[in-house]
Amino acid sequence: MNTAITSETLYEKHVKIRPRPVKGRFASLRKTALLVLLGIFHILPFFQWGGRQAIFFDLPHRRFYIFGLNIWPQDFILLTFILLGLALLLFFATALLGRVWCGYACPHTVYTEVFLWIEQKIEGNRSEQLKLAREPWHGRKGRKRILKYSLWAGVALAAGIGFVGYFTPIRQLIPDFFTLRADLNAYLWIALYGGFCYLQAGIVREQFCKYLCPYARFQGAMFDRDTLIIAYDAKRGEPRRRLKKQDREHPETLGFCVDCTMCVQVCPTGIDIRDGLQLECIACAACIDACDNMMDQLKAPRGLIRYTSTNRLTGQKTRLLRPKTLAYGAVLCVAALLFALSITGKSDLDVNILRDRNVLARKISGGRIQNIYTVKILNKTEHPRRYTLSVAGIAGAEIDGKTHLSVDIGAVSETVLRVNVPRKNLTSTNMNLEFIVTPDDAPAAAHRETSKFLSK
Repeated sequence: MNTAITSETLYEKHVKIRPRPVKGRFASLRKTALLVLLGIFHILPFFQWGGRQAIFFDLPHRRFYIFGLNIWPQDFILLTFILLGLALLLFFATALLGRVWCGYACPHTVYTEVFLWIEQKIEGNRSEQLKLAREPWHGRKGRKRILKYSLWAGVALAAGIGFVGYFTPIRQLIPDFFTLRADLNAYLWIALYGGFCYLQAGIVREQFCKYLCPYARFQGAMFDRDTLIIAYDAKRGEPRRRLKKQDREHPETLGFCVDCTMCVQVCPTGIDIRDGLQLECIACAACIDACDNMMDQLKAPRGLIRYTSTNRLTGQKTRLLRPKTLAYGAVLCVAALLFALSITGKSDLDVNILRDRNVLARKISGGRIQNIYTVKILNKTEHPRRYTLSVAGIAGAEIDGKTHLSVDIGAVSETVLRVNVPRKNLTSTNMNLEFIVTPDDAPAAAHRETSKFLSK
C-alpha cells in the first residue's frame, strides 16, 4: 500500500512588502512629523541648561535633569505622574483619533519611513525593486545592496548615539566614540539600540505591527463607533469598475472604485483597506492619498477612502464628547494637576532625622533633659549650599553645638545634634520637636521636619 506523503508548513512564508511611494497631503504631514520628531530626538541633547546638558539622565548618580527640573530617587513620584500622563494622553488620542500615534509618531514607523526612503532612492520604486529582487546576483545589484545596507547602518548608528546621548554627555560622547575612548557600556548600548533600530526598521518592519506590538492588541478596548478610523466607503465604491465593455456601457450602475489596487500597493503593512478595519492598519493614510490621486485622474469626488467613523459611514452623527473621552480627559487633567502640584511643592533639599536609640533621654546640668539626633541633609541643587539648623515646638529648646552646615552639590551631610530642653517645659514624656533647616541663600525655602523628644 503506497501512502502519499505531503510536506506542509503551519506558517505562511513571509513575502517582503515593498510599498509604492505616494504623494499627497497626508504623505506631506507624515514627512513633516518625521522631520520634527527626528530633529527633537537628535538635537535636544545638544541644548545646554545652567552649564549642563538640558535633558540628561545621570543613572550612576541617580539623577534626572529635564531643563530646570532636577529629579532624585526621592522625587520619583514625578516620573510616575509623567508616565501616567503620557499613557492617558495616548488613550485619549486613540479614543478620539484612532491610531494616529502609530501612523505619525511611533519610533518604529518613523525609522521605517527613513529606511524605506533610502531603499527607494537606491533601488528605485516598487516595480524596479521587484525586478531587481528577481534578478540573479551581479555587480550592480551587489553595489546597490551594499550601499543600502551601509546607509541603513549609518542611520542605526546615529539612532544609537542619539539614545545613549541622553545618558552620557553627548558633546563628549561623539568624539570619544570615534576615537575609541568612550566607555565600554556606551559602545554596548549604542550597538544594542542601533542594532534594534536596524532590525526593526530594515528587516522586521510590518511584522512588528502585525505580531508583536501590544498597542495593536488593546486598541480595541479604546475604539468605539465614534472613533476616527480609515475606512473604505463601500456605498460609493461598489460595485467596482473593472474597465470591461459592459462597465463602459453602463457606468451609472457602478461605483467609483476601479480596482486599481493602488491602496494596497502603497500600504506599508500590505492590507486591503477595502476589506474593512483590520488589526494591521496603522492609520498612516497612504491609501487615502493614493485613492484621492486616482479619483482626481478620473475626475471623481475624493473621499472614497477617508478618515471617518463607523457611525458616520452608516449615516449617523459622530460624537467627540462621549463618556469614554470625557473620562480619559478628566483623569488626564487630574494627573496634570497632581504633577503641577508636585512640581511646585518639590523641595531642593531632603532632611532625615534619626533619634539616638542607645540613649533615649538623659539629665544634664541646669535641670535640663537632652536628646541626641542624627541629622542627614541632602543638597538637591546644582551648587554648594550652607544651611542653618534650629528647633521649635517646645519652649526653651536649643541646640547644643554647631548650627551651621555646608553641603556640596548632590552630597549628603550628616551631623549629630544634641537638643536640650528645660525639664519644667516638658508637659509630657513624649512631645513633638520640629527641626528647621534653612538655606542661607534662600530663607523662604526652609524645610521643617518633626521628630519626638522624650523626657525619660
